Parts: sequence; structure tokens; C-alpha cells
Amino acid sequence: MAKQHWKPGNMLYPLPVVMVSCQREGERPNIITVAWAGTVCSDPAMVSISVRKERYSYEIIRDTREFVINLVTERLAFATDFCGVRSGREVDKFQRMQLTPLASAKVGPPGIVESPLNLECRVKEILPLGSHDLFLAEVVGVTAEDDYMDQDGRFALNQTGLVTYSHGEYFTLGKKLGKFGYSVQKEKKGR
Repeated sequence: MAKQHWKPGNMLYPLPVVMVSCQREGERPNIITVAWAGTVCSDPAMVSISVRKERYSYEIIRDTREFVINLVTERLAFATDFCGVRSGREVDKFQRMQLTPLASAKVGPPGIVESPLNLECRVKEILPLGSHDLFLAEVVGVTAEDDYMDQDGRFALNQTGLVTYSHGEYFTLGKKLGKFGYSVQKEKKGR
């Protein structure tokens, strides 16, 4: 099998694509689309987002040290793309995309009602990395849409129609291949 060697680059795909809402007190809320987001710790619950310094939302998040990660579904894909290519300096993205601000319980910025899950975050550290700065944040509150709660009281996240980003394109999640631990499940049963 032949392979090519390339210069270093970010080819770790697919990634979750999320809409990050932010707001300075007394100003209108804004939304930035972020594909460089991830989980970094489970206890305490922590996430990261990476944002270019020249983005309008960068200074808002840096100054307020708060933001909300809103998961993206297929019905939000168009708005997600729009919020990634238009600047909040020039357009009210909530109004233009007909999105509804959701009051947060623990942070100042609102979430997005149309998103099935909203993670309220407080920045713990800002790491300058080069083209982007990484905002390391603690998740201080979570809001989940009632429509996706199953009969056991669990949130059916994989039933929401989540969207991923891969090399400049958006995709919905595909078929389930297994669950955590399925590779050894038969071994456990046989013991």
C-alpha cells in the first residue's frame, strides 16, 4: 500500500461542529461556529474551544470568560454555516437566523433554544497557541431538551441528529457500530 508524506497539518477529522454563544453585558448576544472543540476532562467536566484572535467573538469570550456550547443538529446546519462565515460585528446572527436566545442558569451568555443541548462554560485558562488561542473551560451548567429524554430519564443524545465537520464539509452521524466495551463484551459473558 503506497502512502504520501505531507507537511504537518490538522487532519484529525471528523469533529463536532458547535455553535458557541457569547455576550458582553448590555450588548446583543453573538454566535460563532467552532469545529475545534472537545472534551478534556470528566471530573470536573471541562471542554476546550479554539478561536482565532481576529474573530469578533474572541474578545467577547476573553473579556467575559464565559460562553455556551450549543450542539448542532441537521435542522441547524444552515444557521451553523452562516454563523461561521458572517461576523457578529455586522449582523445580529440570532435575529438573522431566527434563533431564540435561551437564558442560562449559571453564565451570562444565552444558549440557543433550537439546540438540543447547551453547555454553560466558564473559562479557566487561555492558552495562546499560534493562529488560535485555546479557551480551557469548566462546564458549570447543562440544559437538555425534554423531547430527547427516554423512559429511563436518560438523554438520548444520539437521537438528536447531530452534525459533524470533516475537512470543510458537514455530515450527519451514520449508523451505530457498537458501544464502549463491545470488543470485549463476549469475553466478559464467557467468564
